[in-house]
Amino acid sequence: MLMKTFFARNLETEGRVARGITAMSFGVAALVSLLFSRRLSLLLFAAVLFTLFEALLGWCVLRACGIRTKV
Repeated sequence: MLMKTFFARNLETEGRVARGITAMSFGVAALVSLLFSRRLSLLLFAAVLFTLFEALLGWCVLRACGIRTKV
């Protein structure tokens, strides 16, 4: 039950789009860094997968942990 509430949606459309754009940026950076460092490229690719996961689910790990930004 606790995990279900932890993974509950906590993003609106604006946040999901922002994470999608961030994932694309990480993807470009991963491809560019492949020329220089495989480790960095793998780290960035992991960031792509996690950020896409957040965007598709409409969920943010920081918000789920109770961290909120003030706008």
